[in-house]
Amino acid sequence: MSEVRKPGKEISGRLLDFATEVLVLSNRMGRTASGRYLANQLLRAACSAGANYQESRGAESRADFVHKMHIVLKELREAHYWLTLVERSRLVTGECVTSLVGEANELVSILVKALVTAKSRGATSDI
Repeated sequence: MSEVRKPGKEISGRLLDFATEVLVLSNRMGRTASGRYLANQLLRAACSAGANYQESRGAESRADFVHKMHIVLKELREAHYWLTLVERSRLVTGECVTSLVGEANELVSILVKALVTAKSRGATSDI
């Protein structure tokens, strides 16, 4: 598994790396009903977070930006849930799952702080 956490890396790059690692992980989940279900749910949430972040960067107003960032957070939290379920169910074991759970936590924390800042300052271009 490639290194997901890199200090100072742009958020859009981290979200892209996160989605890429989830794609790799999903291929290891197996072809059981539970493996397919969890992989599909996880893929949707993880990949959507990065796509919605890119949309937020082109927001037409501060309100639009804040709304889109809330969607990014919603998708990241959902991805975190599915990753935790994969980890607890032992569907896939190893450092890759633990690392992705940690990265999801970090991304949520960073984006919450960015969203709080955007709301308080009225900024849309600082993120």
